[in-house]
Amino acid sequence: MPIYHKLGRFPHKRHTQFLKADGSLHHEQLFGTIGFDGMSTLLYHLHRPTQVKDILKSEDVNPKIAISKNIASRKLIGFDVTPKDDFLESRETLLVNADVHIGLAAPKKSLSTYFYKNTDADEMLFIHKGSGVLKTLLGEIEFEYGDYLIIPRGMIYQIEFNTTDNRILYAESFHPIYTPKRYRNWFGQLMEHSPFCERDYKLPQNLKTHDEKGEFLIKTKKQGVLHHLVYASHPFDVVGWDGYNYPYGFSIHNFEPITGRVHQPPPVHQTFETSAFVICSFCPRLYDYHPKSIPAPYNHSNIDSDEMLYYVDGDFMSRTDISPGHISLHPAGIPHGPHPGTYEGSIGKTETKELAVMIDTFKPLMLTENAIKIDDGKYFKSWLDH
Repeated sequence: MPIYHKLGRFPHKRHTQFLKADGSLHHEQLFGTIGFDGMSTLLYHLHRPTQVKDILKSEDVNPKIAISKNIASRKLIGFDVTPKDDFLESRETLLVNADVHIGLAAPKKSLSTYFYKNTDADEMLFIHKGSGVLKTLLGEIEFEYGDYLIIPRGMIYQIEFNTTDNRILYAESFHPIYTPKRYRNWFGQLMEHSPFCERDYKLPQNLKTHDEKGEFLIKTKKQGVLHHLVYASHPFDVVGWDGYNYPYGFSIHNFEPITGRVHQPPPVHQTFETSAFVICSFCPRLYDYHPKSIPAPYNHSNIDSDEMLYYVDGDFMSRTDISPGHISLHPAGIPHGPHPGTYEGSIGKTETKELAVMIDTFKPLMLTENAIKIDDGKYFKSWLDH
């Protein structure tokens, strides 16, 4: 995310001496992406960030694929995912390809007894239910219903929840997650036609520096394996940092919909992008205002993309028998569109209160064993006339 941000104390020049009160040096760390070509942040630690005392165990957490080549439209009943105490154990990966793993989580307790680091992927956490604080070595971000949390790969974090009823849609992206480039100028600033701007972001604040030695468990995900590493110092020992590579939040309620006289295509809802998929926000908005407009979307063929929609709230105007927490999957290879009656029924309506998150991938999505458990098994027939 090309916005400069800083917290705490750091030296005037990069890679120069930065002394502690006792005359010893702080430990500088470059936290960067794409080699030395992508966005980066410079951190200053009280202790060396390289002190591994032990590796306790490693466990394979790769998702188990049930259907690798899917042609059927699917409806997954997301709230059927069973809540679990542990944050990582509560994650159930549902739809996957080589670029992204998409799933749901229902953690009941805060992630506080260990730290987590995903070195494989950037993470997008969408908060459907719950509130709390995302705690990282770069500061804290308060979150609530409707917030996206974007966490760069390699970021060490914990999550503190205010309640036990938490529901999260997540995506693990093996490509960096950015804002759409068509909304940014050549300097990286979001332009006037963008449906959101930099002041909408929730940036890290409240940097807390822990000067603690001991044994600190950091569960580190690499190549689909979760390694249990014990570090000799608290990972949140940063006294200051500056740069461009850090976690941030954005509320779906701050997305300003783009509308027109006739129906606008899905890209107007785009919120984030990678080189392999996009994330879109369908928000309450006014309908098309041409006197003969049909507000419901037209039928369209998924030639290059699998489309996944996660329904958050409201009445989704082109679907029937859809409730919060449901996921619909419309795979490439067959056209899809509004359910019978919704196309005609939308005529004359002036607004929609729908709230949903869409992920469109350029490679087909495979279904995991977890997905099959919550599949209703009949959604592909829901366009038949009765």
